[in-house]
Amino acid sequence: MTMPMRSMQIALGLAMLVIALPAGAQTPAKTKAAADVPATTTAAPVKKVDLPTPPPNYEYAPQGRRDPFVSLIDRGNDGKDTGAASARRADGVPGMLTGELTVRGILQTRGAWVAMVSGPDGKVYTVRAGVRLADGVVRSVSATTVVILQEVNDPLSLEKQREVRKFLRGGGDVK
Repeated sequence: MTMPMRSMQIALGLAMLVIALPAGAQTPAKTKAAADVPATTTAAPVKKVDLPTPPPNYEYAPQGRRDPFVSLIDRGNDGKDTGAASARRADGVPGMLTGELTVRGILQTRGAWVAMVSGPDGKVYTVRAGVRLADGVVRSVSATTVVILQEVNDPLSLEKQREVRKFLRGGGDVK
């Protein structure tokens, strides 16, 4: 054998020895006597991290920002609406919105027309001209129509009121 070939064999043997050494240096298997004694592992104690404490009498001021820790999913109507419907509405006709009214019937008593309307609660109420609603006033009642003057709460609208007609036989007309 030549000298370079011999040195190559020695280098290869040393490399195999270096690779095999860590595999042979593994911990030996437990003996039967060691298996009978329960293992008591002492883990290193976990260090507690001292968190900064807020100063006394600290109070978070959101200043119009939402709470970042409150989920936005399935929030629904959380009572932050603006306009006439934001506060708790009155019971009966004074608490109804124009869009919630349905004309059920119209009749004439003592020369004046009276409309029978139902609201979202399913009850039927009677209204005459001049009766106040949550977002308007009943302007007039005729044989086939109830005319409501609705207040518009849109800041971009030039009109502050609009006339809504509720017909006895379905449909509705806005002017």
